[in-house]
Amino acid sequence: MKLIESPSELHATLSGVSSVGLVPTMGYLHDGHASLIRRARIENEVVVVSVFVNPLQFGRGEDLGRYPRDLPHDLRVAQDAGAHVLFTPSVETMYPVGFATRVEVTGPGDGFEGASRPGHFSGVATVVLKLLNLVKPARAYFGEKDWQQLAVVRRVTTDLNLDVDIVACPTMREPSGLALSSRNAYLTAEQRERASVLASALRAAQKAYRRGERRSAAILDAARLVLLSEREFTLDYLSLVDEHLGEFERVTNPASARLLIAGRLFGVRLIDNMPLVEEVSALGGRT
Repeated sequence: MKLIESPSELHATLSGVSSVGLVPTMGYLHDGHASLIRRARIENEVVVVSVFVNPLQFGRGEDLGRYPRDLPHDLRVAQDAGAHVLFTPSVETMYPVGFATRVEVTGPGDGFEGASRPGHFSGVATVVLKLLNLVKPARAYFGEKDWQQLAVVRRVTTDLNLDVDIVACPTMREPSGLALSSRNAYLTAEQRERASVLASALRAAQKAYRRGERRSAAILDAARLVLLSEREFTLDYLSLVDEHLGEFERVTNPASARLLIAGRLFGVRLIDNMPLVEEVSALGGRT
């Protein structure tokens, strides 16, 4: 695996490659990232993993300065998962002096994370567009954990006619149910166990639907009841949305309905999501 910092070396390395898969990350790689890399390895000739802590997507008072960074660890995880290139551009490379362009996405970027973190999705859209232009992948891989981000990226690539497939990959979880995230590093082992309350709440909402409840408010109340068991948790939002991230009063199209949640636990902001109706595999288990 090659460690590359400059766009010129990246272009030279990828010259003549028939298909490139890009896994964009902010580093501190975990098993969720590794699953994206493995999927990309199957589907592409060359896999590029980018590691860039993007300052544009952090707001004032957020955790840009303390966001976990460990390049040797990232090298090991990426190589073990099958990556060919680890691309680690500097802030000066991505945003040189005089840089003045931002990508704004209305619609999918407006509510939820967009409302809680103003400017966040503009920063995400800007860096993703730059990475797609630099790497020119056939496919780019994103985890479903950041569901709204996935919708924003799809909107950008569709609206700007970018020739790339956006591949969504399932959320990876700890045994407790907590969605894997680099920010989990802020939590102790005990706190991570308690953070599984987010997943438990979403599963309670799924269960309410399976029992016949169709009113969105009642389905979400089942989740809220679980959240009350963790007094350290402060809810930001809890919602049931359609494929366009629009809210609704009753479930009429369960296949596209998604449960979204965000909040703070022990000072750490956590997000999660699940489909309202999980697919059942051929072996009878839920996926």
